[in-house]
Amino acid sequence: MQQTRPRASLHTIGCRLNQAETALLADRLRKDGYDLVDIGRQTDLLVVNSCSVTEQAEKDCRHLVRQTLRHSPAAFVAVTGCYAQTGVEALCREPGIDLIVGSQYKMHLPDYLPGPQALRKQPAPHLLHTRKIDRGDFVMSGVGHYESTRANLKIQDGCTFMCSFCIIPFARGHERSRRLDDVLREAEGLAERGHRELVLTGVNVGQYREGGRSLLDLIQCLEQIDGVERIRISSIEPTTIPDELLDHMAASPKVCRYLHVPLQSGDDGILQAMHRRYTVKEYTALIEKAVRLIPDLGLGTDIMVGFPGESEKEFANTFALANSLPFAYFHVFNFSRRPGTAAARMTDTVRPATAKARSRSLAELSRAKRVAFYQRYLDQTLPVLFETRDATGLWIGLTGNYVRVGVATRSDLSNRICEVVLTGVMDGLAVGHLAETGR
Repeated sequence: MQQTRPRASLHTIGCRLNQAETALLADRLRKDGYDLVDIGRQTDLLVVNSCSVTEQAEKDCRHLVRQTLRHSPAAFVAVTGCYAQTGVEALCREPGIDLIVGSQYKMHLPDYLPGPQALRKQPAPHLLHTRKIDRGDFVMSGVGHYESTRANLKIQDGCTFMCSFCIIPFARGHERSRRLDDVLREAEGLAERGHRELVLTGVNVGQYREGGRSLLDLIQCLEQIDGVERIRISSIEPTTIPDELLDHMAASPKVCRYLHVPLQSGDDGILQAMHRRYTVKEYTALIEKAVRLIPDLGLGTDIMVGFPGESEKEFANTFALANSLPFAYFHVFNFSRRPGTAAARMTDTVRPATAKARSRSLAELSRAKRVAFYQRYLDQTLPVLFETRDATGLWIGLTGNYVRVGVATRSDLSNRICEVVLTGVMDGLAVGHLAETGR
């Protein structure tokens, strides 16, 4: 009788970097003999790539473990990621976890599993954890397994900026870069699998340095790979964006005209308390330069509310700056006190209800900004890389500058780049019709 292949569910909590790592783990587990199944289905193995940026992210990890064990009580549970590095004691107390893998060992997690046919619940979790994480340049085996059209490509890890609110330096260690030849190897593999857009990910991607080569050098190498039609830079720190990168983005047919540049606060006093490396004036000058140099730039940012010491005056400064700069959207986060960070010792706290109200007002502004940005392109024809069909039957895709577009058609548009005439905006989506058959 043929033996049934064991099932594995993988779940990512948090950032694109986590998603890139999960995709590589999924590729390895598939090669090791597992069938990959969606979260919520019966499984023999659960791998959670966790996050510790907020308290809620940690709660989400514990909730997912409990939820999975309710429908798959015999499932072997492995937790890795940032929470596995910073929250070992809490995870050891969580019933049902069998393996905890810290950051040093994350990408070797499959090596520490009992084997596809030998998965058994453990009386206590096996722990693989070190306080220190290697600082050298690194390589990663495999090619990320993605169901989506776009693929994340990890190029860098760690951070030494030490923002006062951020636990990531403790969770991921010092800055280090992936070897260029290894990045190109995976990029070629992703292109061979049909991924036409690569999203460059890392903790601090602008700090990519390998063998004297910079992020721009890496991008220029990626542009030479057949099949790669779009290269998108994920979130990048404002102090790591040189003029040469902006000039290249403006001229390149492959680099997406898109930047996500975290602001965090529009008040100099709060920025200083956050240990951010720029002033409001310096940030504003960078954004104005980027918009001037790069036509049709899609611009996003991160904003934090409720940081200790943020009074109505400081928040008003943030709101005014967010309103005045040409953002297409922003992600809004409430301050979350992270043990071990400098901000955790600050006492001038903001009431949760106040922070919630501030977050809501910024979210409303972001929605208005997004609609205004989309409306700039009405009656224009834009190339859209389509990804999937949504529940209403619309095919959904993205332009290079991050306009999310929906088109109603009977044709299969998956992984096709099509010219679309935009005709309206509804429910945070630009809608239109095909101008031609696409490619």
